[in-house]
Amino acid sequence: MPSEPNDKRIGFLACEDTLPGAGPRRGDAFEHDIEVAALRPAFERAGLELVEIDWRAPLAEFEGLALVLLGTAWDYQDHPEEFLEKLEALARRGIDVCNPPEVVRWNADKRYLEELDRGGATTVPTLWRDDIDRAGVLAAMAQFETDRVVIKRQVGAGGLGQHSFTREALPDEGWSMGCPCLIQPFLQSVVEEGEYTFVFIDGSFSHGVLKRAGEGDYRIQSLYGGYECDYAPEPRDLAKARAVIASLPFDDLLYSRIDMARLPTGELAVMEAEAIEPYLYPEQGPGLGDKLARAIVARL
Repeated sequence: MPSEPNDKRIGFLACEDTLPGAGPRRGDAFEHDIEVAALRPAFERAGLELVEIDWRAPLAEFEGLALVLLGTAWDYQDHPEEFLEKLEALARRGIDVCNPPEVVRWNADKRYLEELDRGGATTVPTLWRDDIDRAGVLAAMAQFETDRVVIKRQVGAGGLGQHSFTREALPDEGWSMGCPCLIQPFLQSVVEEGEYTFVFIDGSFSHGVLKRAGEGDYRIQSLYGGYECDYAPEPRDLAKARAVIASLPFDDLLYSRIDMARLPTGELAVMEAEAIEPYLYPEQGPGLGDKLARAIVARL
């Protein structure tokens, strides 16, 4: 039988590549350290204990935890069913999983963007394919009337496995994505202006982040040289992010992160609605730890 949870012990799910001291780490594992360093003292002030734990750890190691945060389990996209099975097993043991397994299942497949679009959120024009090859890339360019597209894994995160092609730099004749994917027109604003992030805790806006690509790249993740700046959103842009939150089919998310980029029309469009294991940028939101701790205490 599972042990009774201790309402002061909060798990922070990570993976072997992000946890310190477990061997070689991912190039962005420093973000794990930054987030934990921001959360731990805030949790202690709230009477909580933060416990870093590999999501693959045996169930026995989760005994006594009241709640788990899906912190830096950043390899889940390569093992989505195994990850979901673990989250469901934790939930069956009476551990509050944030965000819950049903949210993870919905959010892991980027086709949720279609649902947000139907719900009234502004999205980037997107094609969905079971796979794509060189001819498909050219067809997408013709359909979007653009000379450059971005192709992403339908189940993926962190920009891993992502491609961008132009008419002058097409994939080789024998190339294919090799998995279900989405294709979007390349937004020049991502390079010129950046990508905007809106962090929400318990449905309330916490802080904004402007993410910029590194020199010579278009990807804004730190793995590729991307960096972050403080960002205080204009009311109309914050309203766009709030509209995305309102269109989510779940209304009890402990945390969520809305990533947006500007369309040629000047409107912000949702790139991702991250409700699984997003990095929450505590450096741009110094009150994040206390807000999250208060929200957790209210749930326990």
